[in-house]
Amino acid sequence: MKFVVCMEKTALGDFSTDDLTIGRLYEVVSDIELHGMLRIIDDSGEDYLYPAKLFEQLVVPDGTAKRLHHIIGVRVK
Repeated sequence: MKFVVCMEKTALGDFSTDDLTIGRLYEVVSDIELHGMLRIIDDSGEDYLYPAKLFEQLVVPDGTAKRLHHIIGVRVK
């Protein structure tokens, strides 16, 4: 599991950042980063592609990652 923190909400043309919160932890849905984009579940509870440059990746131990996955899943439902 991969986690990132939103570091900025700069408007990027067609990409709305209204459903992101600076400083909030997000789980990356897919480990594949395509064309500088990450698929995350945003504050709306839906998964969308966002520019990777808006986030910083966190290195999280496996046990902590599993707990975070559960907590974040509960938060967005």
